[in-house]
Amino acid sequence: MREMRLPMTPADARSLKLGEMVLLTGEMVITAGLPTHHRMLECVEGKREMPRPLDGQALFHLGSYCEEGEEGFRPLYLNPTTSTRFNPLMPRLIRHFGLTAVGGKGGLDQASAEAMREVGCVYLSFLGGGAPLHTAAIRSVESVHWNDLIAHFRLVTLKVEALGPVTVGIDAHGGNLYSELRQGAAEKMPAIMAKLAEDRAKALG
Repeated sequence: MREMRLPMTPADARSLKLGEMVLLTGEMVITAGLPTHHRMLECVEGKREMPRPLDGQALFHLGSYCEEGEEGFRPLYLNPTTSTRFNPLMPRLIRHFGLTAVGGKGGLDQASAEAMREVGCVYLSFLGGGAPLHTAAIRSVESVHWNDLIAHFRLVTLKVEALGPVTVGIDAHGGNLYSELRQGAAEKMPAIMAKLAEDRAKALG
């Protein structure tokens, strides 16, 4: 188990190995919103201003809800969403901001993995349905931006301590657990289908 501080440097990201388990401490930026990613892309294109710097940061696909009171924002929960929804936008965001860590559930496509390899960035896989575990790691809500969006879509900055464990699903060298799993499943499929056909033929007599 590795303990890593956020934001990472590109060298930190490149030191992580595929499948390695990691605990995260430090500052991270999160959102679960596709509209939020489109706004970030508008910032890349100079059509609007980023409400906070993203250069070299960790950007995770995590939904959250923060209750606002007299003493500021109080986090109520934190949970991952599926990253593949953002595939068309992530390569440009990774390259432009030099992101060093991204993550959520389900991985990213090959174009995103190539951008990660270029800049020194890893994809970290979060436990789906692990909201109590993830939420317990939050130490403070640093900022909440784009409040016109629903809570899950807002751009939120959190400080966390020992968040995880998360798994290095795509490393900064092109290694990809998701691709390996898909390939392994594809290789096993013919034998599985043949066995099912054989069993069906026997059952039908």
